[in-house]
Amino acid sequence: MKYLILLCDGMSDYPLEELGGLTPMQKADKPYMDKLAAISELGLVKTVQNDMKPGSDVANLSVLGYDPAIYYSGRSPFEAGSIGVDMKPTDVSLRCNLVTLSDDEIYADKTMLDYCADDISSEEAAVLIEHIDKNLGSVSADADASSFSFYSGVAYRHLLLWGNGTVDVGTLIPPHDILDKKIAPYIECPNLHKASDTNKRMLIKLMEESFSLLKDHPVNAERVKKGKRPANSIWLWGEGVKRDFPSFKEKFGKKAAMISAVDLLKGIGKFTDMEVLNVKGATGYLDTNFKGKCAAAVNALKTGTDLVYLHIEAPDECGHRGETAGKVKAIELIDELVLKPFLAAFRSESIKILICPDHATPLSLRTHTHDLVPYLIYDSSKPQKKAETITSFSESTAEASGNRIEKGYTLMEKFLGL
Repeated sequence: MKYLILLCDGMSDYPLEELGGLTPMQKADKPYMDKLAAISELGLVKTVQNDMKPGSDVANLSVLGYDPAIYYSGRSPFEAGSIGVDMKPTDVSLRCNLVTLSDDEIYADKTMLDYCADDISSEEAAVLIEHIDKNLGSVSADADASSFSFYSGVAYRHLLLWGNGTVDVGTLIPPHDILDKKIAPYIECPNLHKASDTNKRMLIKLMEESFSLLKDHPVNAERVKKGKRPANSIWLWGEGVKRDFPSFKEKFGKKAAMISAVDLLKGIGKFTDMEVLNVKGATGYLDTNFKGKCAAAVNALKTGTDLVYLHIEAPDECGHRGETAGKVKAIELIDELVLKPFLAAFRSESIKILICPDHATPLSLRTHTHDLVPYLIYDSSKPQKKAETITSFSESTAEASGNRIEKGYTLMEKFLGL
C-alpha cells in the first residue's frame, strides 16, 4: 500500500454571497475530488486546539501526526532548518517578511499594504536581505552577547537568527493578519520596565531602521518603475527555538517524503527526517508547477517511498489576499493537474489518499481560524459506497457525515490504519 496526503493549504472557507451562498470548495469544478467523496470516508478534524494559534506550523504538525502541545516551539525554527541554518540551543529564530508599508513619515503611522511585497522574487529579495544583514546584522566577540544575522529564503519569506536571544518578546503579529491596517497597535511596547516589552522594542527598532535602508534601494526603485510595490520594510514574527523530533519512519514505520514550495513545510520535513523533494517552478502561488509536484509524488511512491506529503499553498495565499476567483481556481487546478494524473498513475495499484486543508483561511477574514476542517480518506482496496446524496467533497458534506476527530494529530494513525 502507498499513501498520499494531498494538503490543500487554507482550502476550507465560509459560504460567500458573491458565490451564491457557496464556499470555494462547493463552487469549484473538481470532478475527481467529488468522485472520490462518493466512495471515501468524509469527516471533520480539529487540527488546531483553541489554546494555540491557528498557524500553518501548528496545523501541519497536527496533520503529520505530531502533537503540537508536545513538539511545537515556534514557526521559524522549521524555516531555519529548511534553508540550512544550524541553530544552537541559545539561538532564537524569527520569520522575517519583506513587506510593503505606506509612506507615512512616522513608522507607527504606517499601514500594512502587502505582506509579500507584491510577490517579490527570491533573487530581488536576496539582494535586499544581504543589504539588511550588512547594515543591521551584528556579531559580537563576546560569546554570551546578543547578535543578529539575517538569512534569505524564498520570495518574501526570510529569517533572522538572534544569537543568545529570547522568546520573551510579547506578541508579534503575522503581517498577513493585519492587511490594510495601521501597524501602531501591533508594535506598541508601553512598559519598557517589563522584559517582554524591552525585548520587543529591540526588534521593532530593527524594523524601523529597515525602512530607511530599503525605501530608496535600487531594487525597490526599479520595482516602482515597473509598477510594482516596493519591499520597503522587514517584519519580524514567529519566534521560536529548535526542538528535537522523532523521525516519521521511527514514529509511523513509513519512509516518507515532503513536497512543498514553502520553507516552513520543508523544514518540518527535515526535522522529521522525511526526504524533502524540490520541484523546479514550485512557487506557492497559482503559477506553481502543479504537474511537476504530481510527477515528483508519483515517482517517489513508485521508487521506494511509502508516503508522500504533497503540500500546495495556493488556496491559502488567495485566502489571505481576498481573491475569491483565485481560490476557486486554485482548488480546480489541484483537482485537474494533481489529483487527476495521480489517480491515473495508480489506477491498478493499492493506494490510500488523504485530502484535507491544514486550517481554514476564510476569504471574508483573510486570516486563519480554529474551525474544524473537512477531510477525505480514500482506500482503493476498500471503496465505500455512500448514499447517492454524497456527490461532492466540501465543508457541508464532511459535516453531514457525522465523523469528527477532535485531536488532529490522531488523524495520521487513522489514515495509516495503526
